[in-house]
Amino acid sequence: MQVILDKALIARYGQTGPRYTSYPCAVNFHDGFNDSHYKHAVQHTNEELIPSPLSLYFHLPFCSRVCYYCACNKIITRNRASPYLASLYKEIALQGALFDRDRFVDQLHWGGGTPTFISNEQMRELMAVIRKHFTLRGNDTGEYSIEIDPREVRDDTIDVLRDIGFNRISIGVQDFDPDVQKAVNRLQTFEQTEQVIRAAREAGFHSVNIDLIYGLPKQTIKSFSRTLELLSGLDPDRIAVYNYAHLPDLFETQRQIEEEELPVADVKLDILQHIINYLTANQYVYIGMDHFAKPDDELARAQDRGDLHRNFQGYTTHADCDIVGMGVTAISRIGDCYAQNTCTLEKYEQMVNSGRIPVVRRIELDDDDRLRRDVITSLICHFLLRFADIEDNYNIDFADYFHDELVTLGALEKDGLLTLDSDAINVTPKGRLLIRNICMVFDKYLQGGMNSNRFYRVI
Repeated sequence: MQVILDKALIARYGQTGPRYTSYPCAVNFHDGFNDSHYKHAVQHTNEELIPSPLSLYFHLPFCSRVCYYCACNKIITRNRASPYLASLYKEIALQGALFDRDRFVDQLHWGGGTPTFISNEQMRELMAVIRKHFTLRGNDTGEYSIEIDPREVRDDTIDVLRDIGFNRISIGVQDFDPDVQKAVNRLQTFEQTEQVIRAAREAGFHSVNIDLIYGLPKQTIKSFSRTLELLSGLDPDRIAVYNYAHLPDLFETQRQIEEEELPVADVKLDILQHIINYLTANQYVYIGMDHFAKPDDELARAQDRGDLHRNFQGYTTHADCDIVGMGVTAISRIGDCYAQNTCTLEKYEQMVNSGRIPVVRRIELDDDDRLRRDVITSLICHFLLRFADIEDNYNIDFADYFHDELVTLGALEKDGLLTLDSDAINVTPKGRLLIRNICMVFDKYLQGGMNSNRFYRVI
């Protein structure tokens, strides 16, 4: 999957836009949602001829220290986990009671925050509660993953995680350079990361992902080259390389970053170009949207087959799952309904203690939403859209239904981002880094600039 960085095109198209982990995006959800609405949505999926399997997400928002670049929903603390876990157990029981027990959990993920912030005993207890209320896969056949901060790993943590059912890990690194780490308040030695990966391999984890960030203070091409060289020695199965968006007005912790130490835009693009060149030269496949994987990885194989999908956890091979998000801010996708939990601990605890599913925001997809979601998913996962696939599924004439959008795409075609044929849209190597711009043409919620100030820059 070739990708070409064209600075002139990026300068022209470097606007803000959604990441399309869902369509419609979370900013389009609306208030006025309660647990009775949610229960109705779940019951509808239970009654389907063949109910979908489940994907469970658990948000553990705690960190013991703050990373200055972080824009996640997190709580910096040393000892708040126990009350939160008690509330989370109540939500798990409430949610589990809604879903038929013959709906297997094909995918499970703990995210944060820092999931390994909680103790080994608490991790065992949390997984036991999940198993009590949901039907997990046996024989290590589910895709069960957890985000790990190597600084919050005890001697036997990796063995405990494997023992309770995890078989994939995602490790936060960001950068191995000590000066960069100091500038963002994340001191993490290469040896700490190496030790976690070695332990994961020995314990039989199926897959290792590493997260990096480019655009952090004090980064240069030379310094990031060293990070990539160290990374290659760890041999991860997947690598995610995210763009740092400096938005101190929105995220207070980012105000502690010295803006004059951030790489200028041109250097930042040079770093990205070097990342692409290095990883593709080392046999990683560009999946899209910051993600790279080995050719034999499940994501790369799914992209080859044409059944790669994208959801709130990023790229995935589990398009058929209903997603049940638990914990503060977690988002669910139940059938054609997206629902988000409350974002405050106090309200979360109040709602689950009163026996209510803690959902407060939602959007229910209509036929046009589903149609546009399939268009965007195809483009962002495969860089290709065959009109016949959409026409057969929705009984439309693509050129007629999307007349205005195709006119707009004509300008992008002239700039070399894509080719428009009579039966398909093909994204070019130059357009793949700007795939969000192409998807935005089909986003009806962005018409007239709606919500355009709620997103980060595409590059």
